[in-house]
Amino acid sequence: MIMCPGDRKLSIRPVRLTGRAAGGHHGGVTDRAMVSQWLAGYEAAWRAPGTAGLAGQFTPDATYLQSPYVQPVTGLNAIRRMWDEQREGPAEVFTLATEILAVDGPTAVVRAEVRYGDPPRQEYRDLWVIRLREDGRCTWFEEWPYWPGRPYSARDDLP
Repeated sequence: MIMCPGDRKLSIRPVRLTGRAAGGHHGGVTDRAMVSQWLAGYEAAWRAPGTAGLAGQFTPDATYLQSPYVQPVTGLNAIRRMWDEQREGPAEVFTLATEILAVDGPTAVVRAEVRYGDPPRQEYRDLWVIRLREDGRCTWFEEWPYWPGRPYSARDDLP
């Protein structure tokens, strides 16, 4: 039990991850060079017309979470549909700056800063959890997005 501000108690329960969430990598080790290459490919795919470039970035059965609390998008075709719905197209003006924070086995954690528009009309700071296969394609992509004005903690009046 952890005491939170306002004398609230928070119970911490262990969660056992299974399948790909537990690390479905088959013995290979991801390094910073592989992660950098993947990040460059991700940005190139976002800037390119269509979604053909995603096949080089994601495995056919990849899982993509746009936030840790939303339903995951599973499978390359579903990821393609999501990208088509989410982006304006190859002419979309944005800047992306990334920093690799950690690499452990097949998993990397990246800080990403994205600004859309010129001048910027929307910006995000994200943490990305990326799991790569030996061939450099992603099997698991999880975003933790934040943007200006978004609360950083739960409010006391939420149920």
